[in-house]
Amino acid sequence: MTALAEHSPPAPPEATPHARKNTFRTLLRLYPYAKPAMPRIYLGMVAALLAGLVALAIPQVLQWLVDGTLSQGDPSQIWPAVLMVLALGVVEAILIALRRWFVLRPGTFIEARMRNGLYARLQDLPVTFHDRWPSGQLLSRAVSDLNLIRRWISFGLVLLVVNFLTIVVGVVILVSMNWILGVIFVVCSIPIWIYGYVFEEKYSIIARRSQDQAGDLATAVEESVHGIRVLKAFGRGSHAMKNFASQAESLRGTEIEKAKAIAGIWLWLLLVPDVAFALCLVAGVWLAGQGQFSVGELVAFFATATVLRFPVESIGFLLSMTFDARTATDRFFDILDAPNAITDPERPVTIEAPRGRLAFEDVHFRYQDSPERFPDLLDGIDLVLEPGETMALVGLTGSGKSTLTALTTRLYDVTGGRVTLDGIDVRDLGREELRTHLAMAFEDATLFSASVRDNVLLGRSELAEPRPEADAVLEEALQIAQAGFVHDLPQGVDTLVGEEGMSLSGGQRQRLALARAVAARPAVLVLDDPLSALDVDTEALVEAALRQVLASTTALVVAHRPSTVMLADRVALLEDGRITAVGRHSELLARSEHYKFVISSLEDEERRESMRKEDSL
Repeated sequence: MTALAEHSPPAPPEATPHARKNTFRTLLRLYPYAKPAMPRIYLGMVAALLAGLVALAIPQVLQWLVDGTLSQGDPSQIWPAVLMVLALGVVEAILIALRRWFVLRPGTFIEARMRNGLYARLQDLPVTFHDRWPSGQLLSRAVSDLNLIRRWISFGLVLLVVNFLTIVVGVVILVSMNWILGVIFVVCSIPIWIYGYVFEEKYSIIARRSQDQAGDLATAVEESVHGIRVLKAFGRGSHAMKNFASQAESLRGTEIEKAKAIAGIWLWLLLVPDVAFALCLVAGVWLAGQGQFSVGELVAFFATATVLRFPVESIGFLLSMTFDARTATDRFFDILDAPNAITDPERPVTIEAPRGRLAFEDVHFRYQDSPERFPDLLDGIDLVLEPGETMALVGLTGSGKSTLTALTTRLYDVTGGRVTLDGIDVRDLGREELRTHLAMAFEDATLFSASVRDNVLLGRSELAEPRPEADAVLEEALQIAQAGFVHDLPQGVDTLVGEEGMSLSGGQRQRLALARAVAARPAVLVLDDPLSALDVDTEALVEAALRQVLASTTALVVAHRPSTVMLADRVALLEDGRITAVGRHSELLARSEHYKFVISSLEDEERRESMRKEDSL
């Protein structure tokens, strides 16, 4: 739990004790999403308000019935009053049904619009954002928080506005009936508003903590599911369960704290009206005995007060729902307000026919959170890949090879210098266009819960639908990546590979990821050790097929095996954040002691890996 807390984003300013001043302003930020649905929301409010007014009209009929018909002893006049009350009740029911009909569907559209906006924002935010945010926190915002906002807009907002107006109208009616009883009723309600003011400050803090803890719990579940093989292999299921139970217990404690806060306001909401009723009853009977108040007026007064009881009592759960929605809105805008330094330029440049010349010019890079005393991870990289050239990038573990490759497609942006494609700074290109000119295959091959076809053709949106051209590109990419095994799957290339491709072996996933990069047919191909999980024979076949592709494509290949280095026309040695040597493999072996040491380390690791595989067989 401590680790999760360290990686969780800090609470926004609205989560502080002073947040209650901003509740209205925070919820008002939802208006752009709700604006298309507001006409129906307003109609729902009108219907609900009319229903409340109809309910307040019924006591007036009862007053007429008691003071008129019943006092005169004419039973024939009872039925018209009864029918009138029945008619008003039917009208009220119809108006309540209309209110529900008006507001339910718009709420779902608002939720969908916000969820789409959140997903689009997550796609747009840089990798640095996703490095810091636990996936469970993002998931809880996309599902539970937006669901809570939808319910508040469709139900809580409407009833909060309508019930408040109903209370105001009802109090005016009570005061107009008898100002003494009306004042007693109003004075007795003052503690409710005072406690509500205090309740907002207390509840908002607890609600934020609860929703953040729920996000942490979702992260724990997701990590356990994704890492189930590791947990089982090391027999650490009970340890994971202990950590999960600890987090769940913390969340339970917070939920109990929430329940206590809600119970506190419910105590006032139930107690105060009862006290008001008792005082008004005593005063009303005394006034009736003095002849200052008729029996019918007394009945109407208490009938009206009874109608107001639900609006008054509902204030408790409507306030808690409102503050939950405020917290959910804060959490939603935590994502939308997150800074994004990697954006498209105002006037992006276009490359019509890229040649594939990739250059790193005095490139510097450091991660955002790196202490100032630490040197740059990349400290003045100068490297040029000519069109059609294959460059192998080698270096010891932690030298920054993967980081350097990530700069090409702007997964990260340089903090100094520039990366150019055909002489144009990659930051001057639109990100979508840039990523059509460059494609990457990573060592950690990630596949999506989709068909083999969809995974391989991910970078070719124009080939999304099966057709001869798409099939030709697919088969060529599978052949180059030696991924013919897909034809033996139950539905061939239309087989669903499952979440993250975990139904496939590591080598199979890597081959499909490599096929995906090849199928994109980029001007520049960036390969971050995409063959590490392959056996020696399969790797040799893939390398032979790759030579055909690399003959006409500029390629930057991170090499962790000597055999991968052999694919390259030239080799660049990365040492302490700098390129210290560039040349052919044989040249560097002859003149660079560090290069010989790196290659020797790679050979030793390759031998150890081969021995491990033989032992496993």
